[in-house]
Amino acid sequence: MEIFIWIIAAYGMSNILVFGSLFESFREFLIKKSTFLGDLIQCMMCTSTWVGFLFSLVFFSPTLELVTIPYTNWFFDGMFASGAVWAINAIIEWFEENRIDKGPGVL
Repeated sequence: MEIFIWIIAAYGMSNILVFGSLFESFREFLIKKSTFLGDLIQCMMCTSTWVGFLFSLVFFSPTLELVTIPYTNWFFDGMFASGAVWAINAIIEWFEENRIDKGPGVL
């Protein structure tokens, strides 16, 4: 259950950073100042990798028991977060593109 919550939190934070209106001016600032950071903050997969790194260092590491090489679990957590967030985002985008619009006033 902890891993599921970790993934959902990583998705939520990545979604807010990439699409949220709260960080819109921050994103525009990064886009103007740096090509690398501007591309990073607009990409769901890129942002979630860094969110995974942060979550691994601040909260807990889902891969700590699987990866026995010292001080490398944060890297694998970033990759895990990127894949999990990308999968959730791909599913949501698929439903957004394939929804049936029924018109105004129809439930």
